[in-house]
Amino acid sequence: MWGAAPPKRFGDFQFRGRYLSKNSSGATIVGLDIGTTKTCAVVATATSNGLDIIGVGEAPCSGLRKGVITDLEETVRSIEAATEKAERMAGVNISHVYVGVTGEHVRSTNNRGVVAITGEDREVARNDVRRVVEASKLIDVGNDRQIIHTLPWHYTVDGHDGITDPIGMSGARLEVDTHIITGGNTFITNVLKCVHRAGLEPAGIVFEPLASSAATLLAEEKHVGVVLLDIGGGTTDIAVYSGGGAIHTSTIPVGGNILTNDIALGLKTTFVEAESIKRTIACAINEPTGEDFSVKTLDGRTTKTVTRAQLRAIVAPRLHEIFRMAKTALTTLPRDVMLAEIVITGGGAHLRGIEQAASEFFGLPARIGVPTAVGGLTDAVKQPEFATAVGLVLFGPKGDGAIWHAGKSRSPFSGIAAWFGDLWN
Repeated sequence: MWGAAPPKRFGDFQFRGRYLSKNSSGATIVGLDIGTTKTCAVVATATSNGLDIIGVGEAPCSGLRKGVITDLEETVRSIEAATEKAERMAGVNISHVYVGVTGEHVRSTNNRGVVAITGEDREVARNDVRRVVEASKLIDVGNDRQIIHTLPWHYTVDGHDGITDPIGMSGARLEVDTHIITGGNTFITNVLKCVHRAGLEPAGIVFEPLASSAATLLAEEKHVGVVLLDIGGGTTDIAVYSGGGAIHTSTIPVGGNILTNDIALGLKTTFVEAESIKRTIACAINEPTGEDFSVKTLDGRTTKTVTRAQLRAIVAPRLHEIFRMAKTALTTLPRDVMLAEIVITGGGAHLRGIEQAASEFFGLPARIGVPTAVGGLTDAVKQPEFATAVGLVLFGPKGDGAIWHAGKSRSPFSGIAAWFGDLWN
């Protein structure tokens, strides 16, 4: 799992996945979530029980718009501030980070690879698995795009499908269904340029809904069929899992900030006041009771009274619009895919009643997703807005999960490799 792998390149940047920094007590893994409203850095270290979070740092960020860098210097300052706070809390030096990326430039497709099983005994070997996954990557992505992830979904040996690990099976023909995620070179290069200017090196990049899924979804949910909605400030990331693997990922260019803007415009108040109202008073569903509340005017010198019904008349239509856009994205799913649940995470998950609103809209049970499968400073990160950052330290070192990574490792971090193998296999 931790053996040498060919480096990925994005623009002028090159990095090798599965890189771990070192501190005085051992290896550390760092996830960097650069969002529309804030940057978050999470530092984790390996223990005998798995990963422990030992440091968290946050800083406001206004250098992105809908997942795309709009101000390099502002983004760099935000990264520096967040990583410095995480370093102080963890007592480590951060050098390499797993970076989350999102935005409309990221696209996905499903593809199939087919190869002949070449061994003399006709048993599937690791090299056969490697070859078939590489064969599935033979798609035209264009000169301005590169593949970020190739995620094996399931394998087929001589027509027998639904196989999760074909190694050792006998046959003549090996096939794989993969979920392939690509990103725009320019957009990703600009993100990595900010990371580099902040004095850091990218250990790898991860499409953010995959990271959020790693932190919040259960293996059983991924098997029976689940939709993850990660509602951030400027975007909503979508990931759909069925049969244990990712079958759809996408991003829609609206998030929680649009609700805040609507509240500010509708109530004629400041963005800061509107954000506070969204987090503490706004509700996605009809409330049987609720007192009127006061709102500061734009000049901050006077207040006015607003009813809960007036506030909901602003919030509910916009939330339903986000849900409609997400539902439209799901129309590309194969007809035979069954979905059992909606999981909502990201900062937008704090809107009161959002899980009930989602359940009613999609006709499926819904819950709020918070990071799990980590120890340490769990109180500091057990909130939906930390799902991506925590997921980066879980998903980043694992890479795309190809079976050939699960073999014996000569790396000094082999204990961590074994733990990740148990977690993901």
